[in-house]
Amino acid sequence: MDAAEEARLIGLARGGDFRAFGHLVDAHQSAVRAFLRRLTGNDADADDLAQEAFARTWAVLNRFDGASSLRTFICGVAFQYWRRERRSSSRRQARDTAYAELSDTEAEPHARAAQRLALRQAMDQLPEDQRAVLALCLGQDFTHQEAAEILKLPLGTVKSHVTRGRARLQTALGISAESAP
Repeated sequence: MDAAEEARLIGLARGGDFRAFGHLVDAHQSAVRAFLRRLTGNDADADDLAQEAFARTWAVLNRFDGASSLRTFICGVAFQYWRRERRSSSRRQARDTAYAELSDTEAEPHARAAQRLALRQAMDQLPEDQRAVLALCLGQDFTHQEAAEILKLPLGTVKSHVTRGRARLQTALGISAESAP
């Protein structure tokens, strides 16, 4: 969807047009869901958070000022929902880890499942902001600037989080900096 069409749909949605908002959701849901899957490690929780984020975006669409992309705005809303959810539910973390171990080992060869579990555990050890930055920039190909807008962090902090977070993941996974892509 080009910027002009998106702007047209935003205008219609602000006027109460649910179909127009539905087209916006269709255009951005895969990016939002993928970002949240990387943060949560669980498809079901990511989908629930995405639904909440889109519902909230509908309610606050009038606050979208166009300074960033709508995708960035929605991911920012989604990040806030994830952060609140993460703070309030340590039991969910234990359940997600157990679920991930089961689903990974059933669907993938053992070595691949072990790699995915190790990556998920290494991501879980990162500070929240650093984890979110890596999920956006490395996992979803958001630019550093877009990540800064979504997470409401200074650009330099985002760049630092990418560098330090990547190094921490490489260390946790036993990957040397020379052999990393």
